[in-house]
Amino acid sequence: MLKQIETHEPVWEIATLFPAQGDWTIDDYLDLDARTNHLIEYSEGRIELVTMPSIEHQTIAGFLYQLLAAYIFKHGLGYIYFAPTKVKLWEGKIREPDILYVSHANYIKRTKQWFEAIDLAVEIISPDDPNRDLQEKRREYAQAGIPEYWIIDPRNQTIMILTLENGQYKNHGTFGNGDTATSPLLTNFTLQVSSLFQ
Repeated sequence: MLKQIETHEPVWEIATLFPAQGDWTIDDYLDLDARTNHLIEYSEGRIELVTMPSIEHQTIAGFLYQLLAAYIFKHGLGYIYFAPTKVKLWEGKIREPDILYVSHANYIKRTKQWFEAIDLAVEIISPDDPNRDLQEKRREYAQAGIPEYWIIDPRNQTIMILTLENGQYKNHGTFGNGDTATSPLLTNFTLQVSSLFQ
């Protein structure tokens, strides 16, 4: 049984069948996959249940996944996945980006449960907690050394593409309707932003 704590943070409390928050182990966390239909992330001994995505969210994710997959496979660059695919950022921190790209070089850095290194993380902002993607995950993905991070914001129909420089993300560009988004990591990949939100 899952019970939400009344707080502005996306933190959840698990009933007495499970460990207390702060006492979760990786094995406890992995065991949840068979017990719940929620998207769940792991952070420093705590679990975080992520709001189930809306139809708009899934439409955007599905469309972008197809575009990226076509480009990545055509050029033989590696592999692409979508949530829930686990990425271990560091010991005690596991996230599940909406979309992730893994180069051949990083593909070998994986276990049966998660990737140890990825090249691109994409998050689509959820209206219930925008700062989770805009601030918290921006810090975490930079700390983990992920070369590129895309933040898609359906509220204003923009794509922010961030590139890692000296351990911090720099804004390559914020692209809106009428713009063509480009990626320093995926050379020659372009995206008409308006097509993503139609």
